[in-house]
Amino acid sequence: MDHTPEGWAAVTCQTLTEPDRIPEQLIGGTRATVMCGQGRHQQAAPHRVMRLAMFGANQMEGRMRKRIGLIAVLAMVFALLPMGPAIAGPKACDTRVNNTIDKLLECVDVDGVREHQAALQAIADANGGTRASGTPGYGASADYVAEKMEAAGYDVTRQVFEYPFFEENVDGEFEQISPNATTYGYFIDFAPMTYSGDGDATATSEGVDIIDPTGQPANTSTSGCEVSDFAGFVAGNIAIIQRGSCSFALKAQNAEAAGATGVVIFNEGQPGRTDAFLGSLGGPGSGIPVVGTSFAIGSDLADNAAVARLFVDATNEIRVTENILAESQWGDTSNVVMAGAHLDSVATGPGIQDNGSGSAAILEVAEQMAKVKPHNHVRFAWWGAEESGLLGSQFYVDDLNQGEEDDIALYLNFDMVGSPNHVFFVYDGDDSDGVGAGPGPEGSAQIEQLFEDFYTSQGEAFKGTDFSGRSDYGPFIAVGIPSGGLFTGAEAIKTTEEAAIWGGTAGDQYDPCYHLACDTFDNVNLHALDVNSDAIAAAVLQYAMNTETINGERGKGNFQAHNWAFGNTE
Repeated sequence: MDHTPEGWAAVTCQTLTEPDRIPEQLIGGTRATVMCGQGRHQQAAPHRVMRLAMFGANQMEGRMRKRIGLIAVLAMVFALLPMGPAIAGPKACDTRVNNTIDKLLECVDVDGVREHQAALQAIADANGGTRASGTPGYGASADYVAEKMEAAGYDVTRQVFEYPFFEENVDGEFEQISPNATTYGYFIDFAPMTYSGDGDATATSEGVDIIDPTGQPANTSTSGCEVSDFAGFVAGNIAIIQRGSCSFALKAQNAEAAGATGVVIFNEGQPGRTDAFLGSLGGPGSGIPVVGTSFAIGSDLADNAAVARLFVDATNEIRVTENILAESQWGDTSNVVMAGAHLDSVATGPGIQDNGSGSAAILEVAEQMAKVKPHNHVRFAWWGAEESGLLGSQFYVDDLNQGEEDDIALYLNFDMVGSPNHVFFVYDGDDSDGVGAGPGPEGSAQIEQLFEDFYTSQGEAFKGTDFSGRSDYGPFIAVGIPSGGLFTGAEAIKTTEEAAIWGGTAGDQYDPCYHLACDTFDNVNLHALDVNSDAIAAAVLQYAMNTETINGERGKGNFQAHNWAFGNTE
């Protein structure tokens, strides 16, 4: 899940024109890999990153190798699964049509979900421990899902798209050589800007149109925003530029055009704008290293014309990835029910909870619904490059024409549904919590109500969570499509009150392995995953048969809202 961690502010492509939205806090000893696509961008959590293999021009050749390798990968799955029958649910599930909620919930089983998670773990193990978009591990994950859905009889589309990729290959370096020799701490005192160019520059620091921020409102400085700011700039120097007014990209472009060998953008200096920060240049293009730092460090370099050194070694390029879409062969194509989960992990780990949990759960539901002839058209989606800023779902929505957009009755999102220290969160479609964003599009409140009714039927407590825009529902909500879904928590801390209701450990993260290498097959709460897999199944089948509560389109009578009877599936 592309969640901004505690202490960080979301970075969006709006940052290019609203630089005051850049995070103020850096986490000591960590790194962030952030990738931004046209239109939207979310801040990825800080993490140490690994060198990723290229996956672009040789994609098709690589996919053929992955298909062969997938056989070996799947053979590894059984080592992760408990001994016993591999088929989930009763034997009748192999042949019967699960056209009621009771039948479907009997067949959707956590063991079936775990089988898919085991496959994703094996794929990561065979591909350097990651399933990040643009890597062989993601390509193999996409192959696995596509082949499962084709085997189940769905119409499968592999929607390929390009996206800008940025990853630091090694830790960046920043130091003052003279007059005051100082080595600045990586992700403590400075951070390379996302999409910084490569380079190792040692040169005199030269301030560019710097103002005294005392008494000035935030976002006042125009340092580096005009070509004229660089009149007289000495080519070969490192440009020291104050944050404010225009995009970091424009400041860096102007500096590079003036002959700078590196750029240090320092915080503006008003209260709340003094610390080191992480920013983005919005996309590839810079040919020199660009870093963000604190007001104190930037001012010192500029005031003393210090000799400084900047070093950034990063992969900064356009890569190719894909969404996987699987559609039922039946149902009203003018009334489409969508359920989605992002398939990619972050670079640092296999992502078996984030988001192998949601991906595996909807895969199990889709398989168990394969023989159902729904009243409405059903489309399952596995999104690529979510961890890069919701890029896959955004590409999908942007690619819809108006008629296709209008045909989508609703979108259900499942991102992290088995967190180890879980809470059962339901997206707050009616804004009854009054927190953060307002209500979702009309119909979102009814989706929230369905999930709340399901939890109630199971004797499970639930809690609202805001439509913060940090997962793949965001692009759908932005175009007015009713949305909802489930979430069990990421990097935020479980409260004492929550621990009293859902168990677990107060004071710990909902997912202590969020965006880390330890997000493995074992990083899952089986009870949460089991309950939520059933909730997903109940919602998808309900809306596959009847969306009257959402858009007034009547469907099968035994699926009317007043007939909801989820029963006890334990």
